[in-house]
This record gives sequence, C-alpha cells and structure tokens, in this order.
Amino acid sequence: QVQLVESGGGLVQAGGSLRLSCTASGRTDTTATMAWFRQAPGKEREFVASIRWSSGSTRHADSVKDRFTISRDNAKKTVYLQMNSLKPEDTAVFYCAASRRLLPGSSNDYAYWGQGTQVTVSS
Repeated sequence: QVQLVESGGGLVQAGGSLRLSCTASGRTDTTATMAWFRQAPGKEREFVASIRWSSGSTRHADSVKDRFTISRDNAKKTVYLQMNSLKPEDTAVFYCAASRRLLPGSSNDYAYWGQGTQVTVSS
C-alpha cells in the first residue's frame, strides 16, 4: 500500500502562484509515476501533470504548460506542483496519485490517491 498526503492548497488571486506538495509513504518502491489531477465542480477529474520517480521525465497537460511545473525530491518522497499565473478556471480540488505504469495519462491507471487539496483562484 501507498499513502499520499497533499498540502499547499488555498485561496489566491488571479495571476498569483501556489506550490502543492504530495508526500508518499509505504511501498513507494512499487510505484513508477506520480501525478497531479484536478476536479472542478461539476466536471470530470482531469490530468494535470506526471513525473517518473527514476528519471524525472515529465508530462504536462496542454492547458497548464508554461504555467505549471511538476518536480520531485526522491529523498523526501515528495512531489511538487508549482503553479504560476493562476486563472479562475484553475479552481479545483487537486489530487496526487501514484501509478506502477510509466507516465500514464488516465486516472484509471493510478491505484493510489491522496485526499485532495482545494485550490481557489479569485478574479
């Protein structure tokens, strides 16, 4: 089993920045990829970004490229999502997830999930 705990959400004005953190514990050696997803009210959960523990290779959704950056600290078993130039449409609950697969984009490929952290961007 893998446990994931997110932190760093909050309320920010449009154009501002936030950094989310996700710390993993348990059998993290069984996971290959960490990712961030988000779910806005009334919408489906969508992929934001992912990163491989071993190589640091990343994927970012087109909607957040050039604004969001995923990174990791293997020693701390922590993944970060730096979010800049935030927009009101970025308002959502952000979830951290872990997968055994290599950089999958579908939520179905992620077996472990955090509880989520709320990000609210005001206009």
